[in-house]
Amino acid sequence: MTNVTAVLEFRLLGFSSDPHYQILLFTVFLIIYIFTILGNIIIISVVTLEPQLHSPMYKFLKNLSFLEVCYTTTIVPKMLANLLAKRKSISFSGCMAQLYYFISLGATECYLLAVMAYDRFLAVCELLHYGVTMSTESYTRLAVGSWVTGVFTGFLPCLMVSRLHFCSYNLIDHFFCDISPLLKLSCSDTTVTEAVIFTLSLLVLSSCFLLTLVSYLFIILSILKIPSASGKRVTFSTCSSHLMVVTIYYGTMISMYVRPTYDLSSELNKAVSVLYTVVTPLLNPVIYSLRNKAFKKALEKKVIRHNRLHSL
Repeated sequence: MTNVTAVLEFRLLGFSSDPHYQILLFTVFLIIYIFTILGNIIIISVVTLEPQLHSPMYKFLKNLSFLEVCYTTTIVPKMLANLLAKRKSISFSGCMAQLYYFISLGATECYLLAVMAYDRFLAVCELLHYGVTMSTESYTRLAVGSWVTGVFTGFLPCLMVSRLHFCSYNLIDHFFCDISPLLKLSCSDTTVTEAVIFTLSLLVLSSCFLLTLVSYLFIILSILKIPSASGKRVTFSTCSSHLMVVTIYYGTMISMYVRPTYDLSSELNKAVSVLYTVVTPLLNPVIYSLRNKAFKKALEKKVIRHNRLHSL
């Protein structure tokens, strides 16, 4: 079947046509984006430079931080440009590229969070065998596997959406090229496309969420067996940061994509989308820097060393 799309570009309606409101949103989102990039780069730098953080747990965290930088950069820069532009447009090929990276990176994050939960399960429940089970080779296979699987996950949804017929109507009621508004915009029969994307979303999100849930059930059972309260607190503190990130991410993604029809109101769709495209990537460095004692100590050490070098 050939692509009969007559639309060469889309116009993104965004949040509001009020220029004052758009300037306010631009300022807020720009500040969040800058802190997101800086925060995640700090995590990547500290984990890379600090030998004490060269364990699989922090290497996975470095992967997650790099992914968050890529993920939010797929959406936010174009959104910021459109907030100041009079003609808020994106080419058809640019829209499909943004959709592909959004889906692929989102799927990769699901796989990484599931793998990180498995890593915490091994560290807590299989501590004596952790060094053998989660070796450098095992870490590499899991990390690379997450990225490669994520890359392939984005191909089918993007291909199916790109082959839809959009006639001449090109107004997307969103701030980026997401699946839901594109399906609403199409004048083709989207039944098969919706069914395939729903099934794929269900498989990816539910399988990763189930693996994460089972891992934490075993972790909680192991923690309850620890006799001392301080031991329970220390053990749980190694998992709490990841658990908070998982809860926020899966909560928003499941509410958006594991639904048989894409009938969420456009305003609510935009609000939830802001959570996982703008806010969640910022929460990753905030949560890990505030909740993880080992990372806080490593960061403090680097800051002190940096200050000493500049004071000489």
